[in-house]
Amino acid sequence: MKNHLKVITNIFLTSIALSVLLGSFLRIVGPINQSYKINKKINITGKSSRSLKNELRIKKSKLSSFYNDNLEDFEKLEILINKWENLIIKNPDLDVSAFFISLDNKFYAEIKPDVMLSAASSIKVPILIILLTMLDREEIVWNENLILTEDVIGSGSGWMAYQNIGEGFPVYEVATEMIRVSDNTATNLLIKRLGGIKVVNQRFKEIGLKNTQINNYLPDLDGTNLTSTKDLSLAMALVDNGYLLNVSSRDIFRKIMSKSKTNTLIPSGILRGLGKQSKDTDYHLSLKGYLVHNKTGDIGISYSDTALIQTPHNSRAFASFIVKGPFNDPRSTELIRNLSAELVPFLNQDEKSSN
Repeated sequence: MKNHLKVITNIFLTSIALSVLLGSFLRIVGPINQSYKINKKINITGKSSRSLKNELRIKKSKLSSFYNDNLEDFEKLEILINKWENLIIKNPDLDVSAFFISLDNKFYAEIKPDVMLSAASSIKVPILIILLTMLDREEIVWNENLILTEDVIGSGSGWMAYQNIGEGFPVYEVATEMIRVSDNTATNLLIKRLGGIKVVNQRFKEIGLKNTQINNYLPDLDGTNLTSTKDLSLAMALVDNGYLLNVSSRDIFRKIMSKSKTNTLIPSGILRGLGKQSKDTDYHLSLKGYLVHNKTGDIGISYSDTALIQTPHNSRAFASFIVKGPFNDPRSTELIRNLSAELVPFLNQDEKSSN
């Protein structure tokens, strides 16, 4: 009996000794391992930060060649400008801005391209670009849930304003609806998530948008949110050419822009320039070999449209128009269509050069 008790006691004491030794070992090794993990994380983060800063520096240098009026390598299309002026002069009481650029063919045309005019819903394109730059930097998650609150409810276009307060929507749905049906509440929800109006304006400047500024949530019927046709066209051009976004985010941008429902301005104008008129605009443009991804704006006193235009020869051009005039004046929208129709001969430059 004594021997059994002695054995049990020895086992018990040995277990205690091993536990003490193991605890001491873990106290020594644990902090070392944790320190390694922290240092590793710091090193990775530091490398990522340096890489991001270098990438932004390179992109900004590319941006500056466009935004600082450095277009000497591009041909200025005086013929197109004259055609535009002949249309505009017929409506002297309308304030018109236009900008068109083809990076493939290296030419452009402009009329008051830097004038800041009411952006209406065309401001949603720069907002989408800011969202996707943040997605690239992992500052936002694509399936992150955004909660609907009273302060972001916007009247006018869209359906989110009629949903229950407190309901959540993933970022990708909010961004898509902002463009697809020009949802104002979705836009305001994104502005709030991106940091608010002040932060979004700061980010506009960071990517080179000198003349784009948000002053109020949408729908902004007083036209206080401003942009320029040059900002709109070059922002889209630089996204499409990979200067502003990574490849995956650029693809998301194209996909969302392709879903825009309203095609009554630039797309209809291009179809008119091709000698065709139809309510099924996108279909008939595709039969001619064109894809036009656009976003319109309409607040009655200001109409706008900005578009990425892919030609039958797979070159891309970018056009933007803003017309400010009397409330709901049909001349404003008709002028944008006519200005867009004049683009067609210059969109077909590839065809001429190949003959």
